Amino acid sequence: MKLVTVIGARPQFIKAAAVSRVVRDSYEGLIEEVIIHTGQHYDKNMSDVFFNELDIPVPKYNLNVSGGRHGEMTGRMLEGIESLLLKEKPDYVLVYGDTNSTLAAALAAVKLHIPVAHVEAGLRSFNMKMPEEINRVVVDRVSSLLFCPTETGSENLARENVLEGVHVVGDVMFDAALFYEELSKNKSKILEKHNLSPNAFVLATCHRAENTDSPERLLGIISALGEIAESTPIVLPLHPRTKALIASNKMEYLLEKVTVTDPCTFLDMIALEQAAKVIITDSGGVQKEAYFYQTPCITMRDETEWVETVASGWNQLVGANKADIVSAFESRRTPSMNEISPYGDGNAASKILNILKSAI
Repeated sequence: MKLVTVIGARPQFIKAAAVSRVVRDSYEGLIEEVIIHTGQHYDKNMSDVFFNELDIPVPKYNLNVSGGRHGEMTGRMLEGIESLLLKEKPDYVLVYGDTNSTLAAALAAVKLHIPVAHVEAGLRSFNMKMPEEINRVVVDRVSSLLFCPTETGSENLARENVLEGVHVVGDVMFDAALFYEELSKNKSKILEKHNLSPNAFVLATCHRAENTDSPERLLGIISALGEIAESTPIVLPLHPRTKALIASNKMEYLLEKVTVTDPCTFLDMIALEQAAKVIITDSGGVQKEAYFYQTPCITMRDETEWVETVASGWNQLVGANKADIVSAFESRRTPSMNEISPYGDGNAASKILNILKSAI
């Protein structure tokens, strides 16, 4: 069986690492995996280091498509992926999540009558203004196998009358979180580097377009972080695009007391997530990792596709208003952890590959 995996963004590298490890360890000689990197995340700290650190097989192809408007980027990826699929002739194309890379790969495959398998199927924020939501809906509609991380994903698909090929397998991010948890503690030196004490600092991230492209929302977020930093240390690994927008809007002065860093490696990031007192983020992946590591999370969005984290009490939605973010931080609490994880048992990757193998 030949499997083409298409990835392009940082969260996809982590998810692919979990699946590729099982391909290598349990399916050698049975599954040939060909990895295509679209180049969507092109910064060294956002891409190259992940392949080395997570032991992901080197991509056979790199399209080097990055930057530009959504349509331009997706179109260039679609053209490049189509050519490679014609060359490789895979049995399945495996895609992850909700990025432009995901959409381009799914469209290229289905138009060539190659079946698509979508990891993280069924997620919905119900906000069609989000590019990611459009990508999710379209990819789910053209996929032959839909691997849902939770029962909620399956229920969302059923409401849309997507009933065939749906499998609730758990979350590959949970697989990765369990696998790299102790490794990060042993290998990461990020706490020492920034003189951070466990349970005595805030970890913050901000990258989502709905926040960064709105000067009003970005100001609310940066102002809130600046105020919280007056009393509690904050470390902010900053996405290059967010950093540029903060500069262009002349907001750097608000972060004078915040420890601003370049994007972290995965092991450094999960070391920070485990040690933080609170996480303040707009990232879907970080919301879940906060839940996995039992760190209270404040999410600077108006909705989330990871509703289970909110229902559990570990995650709170606050939007991008300064007063709401600060209030949530000041009134935070630590709930009790559920004994049963809604994200599976840490064996999602094995379940996905078993289903793929039996589908041929």
